[in-house]
Formats: sequence, C-alpha cells, structure tokens
Amino acid sequence: MAEQMAESLRTGAHDAIHDMEATAWDLAVDLRRAQDAQVFDLLSADGFLFCAPENLATVSGEMKEFFDRCYYGAQGRLNGRPYALAISAGSDGFGAAAQLERICRGWRLRPVAEPVVMRSGAQSARDVAQAKVLDERGQLRCRELGALIAAHLLLET
Repeated sequence: MAEQMAESLRTGAHDAIHDMEATAWDLAVDLRRAQDAQVFDLLSADGFLFCAPENLATVSGEMKEFFDRCYYGAQGRLNGRPYALAISAGSDGFGAAAQLERICRGWRLRPVAEPVVMRSGAQSARDVAQAKVLDERGQLRCRELGALIAAHLLLET
C-alpha cells in the first residue's frame, strides 16, 4: 500500500504543478525508493515527502536503513526545508509517524502538514501477507498531501 500511496503523492504534486501553471523546470518531482536514495539526493532537494510502511509499530527496515545511512551526512545541511509524511499501517501508524517526526526534527526540517496515515486493518499473519489496496479516499488524501507540499514549494520560490 505504501507504493500506491507514493504514486498518489507524486500524482498530486504533478497536479499542483499543472494547476499552478508551473513546469518541471520550476519543481522537479523525484520518486525514489529508500534503498536507492543517498545523501546527495537529500542535499539536492528543496523539500521532502517521506512515505513508508509501518511494521510492528515502527518504520519499515528499508526506510530505517535509509535514515541510518544518510542521517549524519545530511545533519545540519537541510535546516528549514519543508517535509510531510505518509504512513501505510495495519491498525495504528502513529509509532512510525512519531519516529520519522523525531528524525526530521533532528534534521531541522519544517513540517507543512500532519502525517497522512492510511490503515489497512490487517492484523492476522494471513492478512498482513496479502497485498493491500489503497482505496479512493486514501488516494485522494495522498494526492492532496502531494499537491500541498508542491504548492508550498512553488510559492516559496
């Protein structure tokens, strides 16, 4: 479900760029898996939309590894840049959101919205193993968050 959320976030950002009559030259939207992102990517970005699944009340291993790998290389170099969070969860999501908010505070990032937490309701081993589908409401919430941060960045420049 986190991948579907990330796609909806990107769609929303592109919609805002179009609606504000801007271009990709004004704001580039780069969707990147945590395992592929590096400190350079963070330093090159004007803002961030972090999207991750929650596993056992904490952020997923791939996303945690990204922050472990990049934290100190970016520390003190991202101050004031805007960010927002989107979390895919079974029944909660707020453990992962709180964890990411603490990391973003350490980077001195500036939140522009409350985290979007989408819950699948999966609790049994069988349900957790099943592919999840982001419903229309979830797609809309993610598109709105993507549009919000894109508009914010476009208005800042």
